[in-house]
Amino acid sequence: MATRTLDLRVIAGRAVLDGTSHVGRLSYFVLEMVRGLSEVRIWWPRMLEEAWNIGVGSLFIVLLISAFAGAVTALQTGYQFTGSIPYYVVGTLVVSSIILELGPVLTALILAGRIGARYAAELGTMRVTEQIDALESLGRSPASHLVIPRVVAGFLMIPALTIFANLSGVVAGWLSVKAVLPVTNADFIYGAQYYYRTFDAYYSVIKAFFFAGAITVISCYMGFNTQQGAEGVGKSTTTAVVTSSVLILVLDTVLTRLLLNQH
Repeated sequence: MATRTLDLRVIAGRAVLDGTSHVGRLSYFVLEMVRGLSEVRIWWPRMLEEAWNIGVGSLFIVLLISAFAGAVTALQTGYQFTGSIPYYVVGTLVVSSIILELGPVLTALILAGRIGARYAAELGTMRVTEQIDALESLGRSPASHLVIPRVVAGFLMIPALTIFANLSGVVAGWLSVKAVLPVTNADFIYGAQYYYRTFDAYYSVIKAFFFAGAITVISCYMGFNTQQGAEGVGKSTTTAVVTSSVLILVLDTVLTRLLLNQH
């Protein structure tokens, strides 16, 4: 019994020390990024390239998944619909579900796997092959050359992709609901506008902005601190995707509580 108690204390102690260590290193990592923002001539061209890779490279999969999400939402609405509810409510359900939740969250989770894994693997490989060490030995800032372009590109493109995802989901839901219910275009548009508030669009973009920070910063941090060779790259990539995905869900809950309850 005493041995088991001691083991629990050791495990708890290690968890606390590891967590504290990550908080300190992440704080220093963010501070280095803030310092490197002044070197615009270095990170701006690289940021444009990363923004193109994120936006154009991810647009198809984002539109495809959001379209299926909108279609499924509409079809499920048709399945559960009862005749006592006005048809225009269908437009409200589809538009609100996509804009407030499915659009930003699904887009972020997709990009956590696509962009987050890529960033962690790239930076992790550079770390274990000592490319980052070589950059530091030349007096260059790794944050300006490697991290800031990826983070800034994510902050710019992920909210933009979320807007396209919202549009794709709403259009797909609109077309799909007409196949299962006698809903006219006028009914759908009336329902979409009746309960719609301008803040809903801002809320979707605000969530996407926070999700972009979670994906890019966490992934770059994990890759930047990779250890133990090729095995470490795999661990960093997996940890980056899992951590950013969990953080996206946590942020989704927190932002919903903070922002929607105020309106």
